[in-house]
Order: sequence, then C-alpha cells, then structure tokens
Amino acid sequence: MEKQHSSATRKNIAILGSTGSIGTQALQIVASNEERFSIAGLTANTNWRLLAKQVNRFKPNHVVLVDETYRAEFENELSFRPETIEYGKKSLSWMATDAGTDLVLNSLVGFAGFMSTYEALMNGKRVALANKESLVVGGELLSNIPGFSEHLIPVDSEHSAMWQCIVGEKMESVAKIIITASGGPFRSYTREEMATIKVEDALNHPNWEMGNKITIDSSTMMNKGLEIIEAHWLFNIDVELIEPVIHPQSVIHSIVEFTDGSSKAQLGPPDMKVPILYALTYPGRIPFDVPRLNYREQMELTFEPVDDKKFPCVAIALDVVKEGGIMPAVMNAANEVAVERFLNGEIRYIEIPKLIDKTLNKFHAKEIVSPHTLLDVDMEARKFANRLLK
Repeated sequence: MEKQHSSATRKNIAILGSTGSIGTQALQIVASNEERFSIAGLTANTNWRLLAKQVNRFKPNHVVLVDETYRAEFENELSFRPETIEYGKKSLSWMATDAGTDLVLNSLVGFAGFMSTYEALMNGKRVALANKESLVVGGELLSNIPGFSEHLIPVDSEHSAMWQCIVGEKMESVAKIIITASGGPFRSYTREEMATIKVEDALNHPNWEMGNKITIDSSTMMNKGLEIIEAHWLFNIDVELIEPVIHPQSVIHSIVEFTDGSSKAQLGPPDMKVPILYALTYPGRIPFDVPRLNYREQMELTFEPVDDKKFPCVAIALDVVKEGGIMPAVMNAANEVAVERFLNGEIRYIEIPKLIDKTLNKFHAKEIVSPHTLLDVDMEARKFANRLLK
C-alpha cells in the first residue's frame, strides 16, 4: 500500500487564473489528491464569487483579485482569511515569485500571463505553463533565462504530448514533430460558408470545452499557429520541422518522429485533466480516474492537411516567427483584439485574419530589448488594431 504523504512533502501550488477552465480543473485534481498537493495561492481577474468559494475550500495563504470593483463583496464572502489579499495586475507578478510556492500553474489568458511567467522563471520557480502567449510573445527572452528548459513544463495537451514523447530521448534524434488539430467546427465548411459564421457557431467546439478566447482561436486555427511557435521555443526546434495536421478525433495529441524512422505518439480521449495532472506530478505519475480509450472497440483515426486558404492564421504565425523580434507580440496583440471584437459583434469572423495582417503591416521586426519592449509593443499594436475595420 502506498504511503500517505506528510504535509511537509506536499507540493505547494499557486494557480494564476484559478476561476478559468484550466484553473478549475486543476483544483478538482488537487481536491482528490490533498495528501499530495496544497494550494499556496489563487488569483482571478473578475470572477470574485467563484474565487471566494475556492478560497474558502482550499485555504490558500495568498489571494489576488485583479479587478478591485467588488472588493467589499469579495471579502464579505470569505469564511477563511488568507494571510494576504492583494488587488490589481501588479500583484500577479508578486504571486508568481512567492517563496512558499513549489510550482506556479500559469493559466492566465492572453498576453496578461507573460510577466508572471517571466518573473517566476527569473526567480527559479518551476512553472506549469498553460498560457501559450508567454512563449509566443516572449520566447526569445524566456529561453535565455538560466534553467528555462528544466523549470518550464507545458500544460497544453499538444505540448504535454510532445514532452512525454521526448522524455528520455536526445533532441538531436528528433526529425520532426507532428502537431495535431481537431480542425474545429468549420473543418468541412467551404470558403463561402466561412463568410456567414456567427459567434455562437464559433463557440461550439466539437471536441474540447475551453474558454471563449481559446475556442475562437481553435476555430480560426490561430491556436495551432501559436502552438507551433510555443513548440519552437520549448524544444529549441526549427518551425520548419513542426508540421500541423488535422486529426478530427482529437485522440492523438502529438507525434514525434525520430531520425531512425520510428515515431512516438501520446494518445487519450480529449480531457485536459491528463496534461494538467502530468505537469503537477512531473517527473512522476499518479493514478487518476479519467476516461480511457477502449482498444477493443472499433476506432477510426484520420489525418488530413491544413487548408491554408480557409485557415490563413497558421501561415501568418509561421511567417511571424521567422521574422522574429517584436513581430510575434504584434501578431498576438492583434489576434486578441480581433477575437474580442468578433465576440462583441464589431467585426465578421472572416475579418479576424485580415485585421491581424493589417496590424502586422504597420510594424517592423525590431529587436526585443527587455520585457518592457514587449509591453510597449503590445499596447501600440492593440491601439492600432482597435481602430481598424470600423
């Protein structure tokens, strides 16, 4: 029988973005493994009601609510009083570097998560990264931080799959990485049908349950472009050696092909708890009750190429990472604005890549000098993108 872990050996976890899809699933894992994990800190942007419930349940020492609007209501909901309650965006970086934390799970949405990743890695923290934009906009900076490759563990299902296939292998043996995409809800649409897509259509993903932003990114396949850039920095591999393919069943999460012609794939039903759990327990594994594949049942696994004309965002992302410098940050900012404006009914679905392209054409590939370069570029690109297609 396995020995119970004492409180001294429990892993202290800070979850940035605890009220989102990844954060809530991570807390479900913690709730069923409290002998192994404890919660050191929780943060939320605006969802103060859910954050209060989480604080009362998991009793973290430190809490951050970015939006201070409901400060009084939030604190009135607390039956447990953390050591510290902070407000505002700047407190996220402080949470990421807290000395009592063994692992920082960064599940913040968008560029907002970059500084927390940067600060945590600079302070030698192990980071479970579900915020792909950190590497998209700042991979060049982050990859130069000492300990980057040891301290950063991917949470995205595709990158967790790559990671699991590469563990124990030498990177020089990797010939290429095949990154799979479900194709989203519009895989079988014609280009004419793409022009009629409404918000509710784009939010109806066939396989995964995710937040609104990532669901739209999945439907435009910008998500795959971002993930290729992320893999490029995570594994220090040329983007030309990362091949996106449509795999509608979302059973194979990525494949690594080696120089001797052998390939490894990581498989499983679409369930984000599996990569979250792996990031929390790496380099070990623990038993967990999740859906499994039944190999005795007939199963069809199919693959098809990405249609660049229907999904131009993938090609945009590949061009941008080759340009380097500030351009990935410009693309990311423009995409975040485009998605938000589509969700608000300001632009049409097919205008998302057009808005990104027009924004990229306004900027030039300058070098990234510091995190502040990226913050300035992000702000400028957002302003420009918000004025387009009015």
